[in-house]
Formats: sequence, structure tokens, C-alpha cells
Amino acid sequence: MGEYSIQELTSIFAMQGFAGLSLFSVLLLMALGLAIIFGQMGVINMAHGEFMAVGAYTTYLISVISENYFPGFIQYYFVFAIIASFIVAGAFGYLTEFVLIRHLYKRPLDTLLATWGLSLIMQQSFRSLFGAREVSPTLPDWLMGSYQPTESIYIPINGMFVLGLTTVVTIVVYILMYKSKWGLAVRATTQNRVMSGAVGINTKKIDRLTFALGCGIAGIAGAAFTTIASTGPTSGSLYIVDTFMVVVFGGAASLFGTIASAFTIAQAQSILEFFISGSMAKVFTLLTLVIILMMRPEGLFSIKVRK
Repeated sequence: MGEYSIQELTSIFAMQGFAGLSLFSVLLLMALGLAIIFGQMGVINMAHGEFMAVGAYTTYLISVISENYFPGFIQYYFVFAIIASFIVAGAFGYLTEFVLIRHLYKRPLDTLLATWGLSLIMQQSFRSLFGAREVSPTLPDWLMGSYQPTESIYIPINGMFVLGLTTVVTIVVYILMYKSKWGLAVRATTQNRVMSGAVGINTKKIDRLTFALGCGIAGIAGAAFTTIASTGPTSGSLYIVDTFMVVVFGGAASLFGTIASAFTIAQAQSILEFFISGSMAKVFTLLTLVIILMMRPEGLFSIKVRK
């Protein structure tokens, strides 16, 4: 770092820090959905990244349709694409739970293998429908450009939008899981399925809607992902390891732990990538997490949540 001046280092950390916030936003959206599925249901969903890709491709399709048939709508389509991504990914998640997942509860290894096979099927489906090349939607003008607080710091507008979207989704998830009757039913079903059924909770419906919600949030993550990178058949699988890392490190049942974990991992990777290679940054981050988890295998915040 000796070759940089104080001012240059300040600008580097500021811009890399905000780049880390963009990665944090996508990771958090992915991890929120996975924390609901894995933390609340005990299902290891290896196809979670592909549900993110469903949201990304949905956004791309709406962009193409708007550009070709409704050009006047191109400045407004992205908001509707976010909602459509949630609905499409959530509906596909609902169907997946009904056809596949409901037969595999309390068999985590089987859910891992089954959803891994599902992820391969979905990747090939994307390849057949959209081709092997990566695609990108046409972003509206209001998502382009950057905000310049100083002469040497540039903050992309799309990153600020994604951060705002993530904040809204996180608040909604918190209200759903901890301040609503439905969230109470979800947590009751997780803790004691038999007793929950005895007091009148439809546990099968709770399972299906919970899985659909997790997949729908992954769809929103896919829509957000299109603002910072292009989408290919394997784009989702590139994020699944980092997402599981976020959930496990933060504590599978802790919403606050998921947020703190996503922020820590994203910032560490973003800043380290500037000074060393991207692969080495991932290795260094992973080794640090492994050491911490060896000392605290339950995650950062799970004990407080369980109490």
C-alpha cells in the first residue's frame, strides 16, 4: 500500500467499499431466501442460485419485450420486472416444493442431492432457451451513471438502487417472519410440527409458502443482479457457495446474523480484490471464516436467536 497516497487510499476504500455494498446487496437477498429455506425448514437447496437466474432471465425477457414492442415503457419496466421476478421464481418454488421437496423433509442429504440434480436440469433449460452466451437487459436511463461526492470518488446509481431495494426487502422479511401471524406459524411449525398441526396450523401449506417465499426473494436477487453483471446459465451457481457461507457464518436462524455476515464477507472480498487477485481474496476470506467457525460452529448470532 506504500505506493498510494492517503487521499488515493481513502478514495480506493470508499469506492471498493461501495462496490462491496453492491455485492452485499445481492448476497443478502440470496441469503435471506436461503436462510428462510435452510434455517427455518432444514432444506439444503442447491438450486437456490438457479432461482436467482430465473429472476434475472425474467427481467431480461421483460426488457426485450419492452424494447421491441413497448419502447415507451422502457423507462418504467424495471420496477415491474422486480415484481414479476418475485412472482415467477416464487411460483416455480411453490411447484418445486409440491413435486419434489415435500417428499424429502428430515432427509437433508436427500434434499441436497435432489436439488443439485434440479440445478443441473435448470441450467440446461436456460442454455436451451436462452443460449450459452450471457445476456443483459437494457437498463432504464435513471439507473445509469454515477454520483460523484468528491473529485476522485464515483458511486454508481444502480448500486444505490440495489442497496435501497435490499433494505426494503429485508424490512418486509423481518415484518413477515417476526411481526405477523404467518411468521409465528412458520416458527411454530419449525419447532414442533406435530403440536402445530394439533392447534390447527396447516403445516403443509406453511411449508409450501415458505419455500415459495425463499425462492421468490432469490428471484428479486436475480433482478438486482442484472444491474451489476450479465446473466448466463451458470450465473446462479457461482453465488451458491458464497450464499451458504453467509447463512452458516451468520447463524442459520438469525436474520441479523445473515445481514452482518453478508456485509462482512462482501466488504472483505471487495477490498481484498483490489490489492490481490479475486481468487486469492476468496481463499483468504474463506480461510478466515473457517477459523472463526472452528471456534464458534453455531455461527455468530444463532445462540441468541435460539434463546
